[in-house]
Formats: sequence, structure tokens, C-alpha cells
Amino acid sequence: MSETTAVTKQADTGSTEAALMPPVNVYENAAGITLYADLPGVPKDHLVVQVQGDILTIKGEVVLDLPEGMEASYVEVSLPRYRRVFTLSKELDAEKVVAEFNHGVLKLSIPKAEFAQPDRIEVKVA
Repeated sequence: MSETTAVTKQADTGSTEAALMPPVNVYENAAGITLYADLPGVPKDHLVVQVQGDILTIKGEVVLDLPEGMEASYVEVSLPRYRRVFTLSKELDAEKVVAEFNHGVLKLSIPKAEFAQPDRIEVKVA
């Protein structure tokens, strides 16, 4: 387990199973935020992204198929699941989240709500 990977128990949401917290990068610009989460070993059909109110939850179950007759003799990551929970700002439009998943990296694009978008003021030539 790397220094940036942590283990968490999410008792507040009803899940008491231990899970890895995947490393996440969040970038913001005038249009909204883009979030990248590393979820190695998680296939798309074992990935869950949910928004409930202002809570964003990312969950993934690791699926690694070993060839028949083989078993791991050394395992650094023994927890087979990821979980990360974020509280979204009221400025973000949680109903317009766009999710992409490619090679174990989840990309979420969350635009700012219309009221939070900067207003452009037209400048007239006098």
C-alpha cells in the first residue's frame, strides 16, 4: 500500500466493510470541476457512482482473475474494494455529472450550476 492510499470504514452510510480510498485529483475551472480517481483492477460493471443530495459516492469492487491452479503467494493490497465519499458544493450541478471510465481511471465532469456561472458583461464602444 502506498503512502497516498488509505483505508477507511464508512459507518455513517451504513457500510461497515473496510475499503481502500482511491487517490483522487480534482481540477477546477470557470465551468466546473473535473475529478480523476484511480481504480485499478475494477471493471466497469463493478463500479458505482452515485449522487444523493450533495453527497458523491464512488465505489468499486476489484476483480482479478488468477489462472486456474494458481494462488497469490504475496499480496500487498488485501482489500478488494474502493470507496470514496465527497460533499459537493452547492455551486455544482449534481444532475449533470458526466462519467467516463478508461483503463482503471474514472473521470467525472461536474459543471457549475447556472447561478454560479460568471456573467459576461458586454462592453460597448462609446
